[in-house]
Amino acid sequence: MKADSPQVAFRLERGSTGFRHSRDSPLPETDPRACRTVWYAAARAACGQVGTFAEQQYPQNFHSATINDRDGVHVALFHAQYPLIAFVDDLRYWYADGFQDPPAWAASLNDCGFTVLSASLLMAPLAEADTAALSTAEWSQIKHWKPQTLGATLFNSWD
Repeated sequence: MKADSPQVAFRLERGSTGFRHSRDSPLPETDPRACRTVWYAAARAACGQVGTFAEQQYPQNFHSATINDRDGVHVALFHAQYPLIAFVDDLRYWYADGFQDPPAWAASLNDCGFTVLSASLLMAPLAEADTAALSTAEWSQIKHWKPQTLGATLFNSWD
């Protein structure tokens, strides 16, 4: 089933928040070069141009990018640990809302091994997600920052 299927709870994998305890094994990483490569391919599919691509800067756990096409500017967040992509309304330091449905051309990103997440999934309450794989360190951060949505948990700037 698709990641945003209403019949299946979205699973947050260990490290989805970008946090781990120093004793834990390192988190996986989404190679920013791979993100940039698929973003340029998406720009071609959109008949647009890449505006920006900014690699993750601490404390953000995402890379950000824009594409300019005939419909305007599209802003995407690439998760730094997993190949997940969210579309948002504008570039910001952190996100609790502002998640948008992807444009039609974003399907090309799925074909490249990334999962493009819908606005409804990202705005869903965190309580509806499968959080069994999250670590104690991640739960500590969640209790501190109190994100209300799946999107705010996945794409954050917690320090």
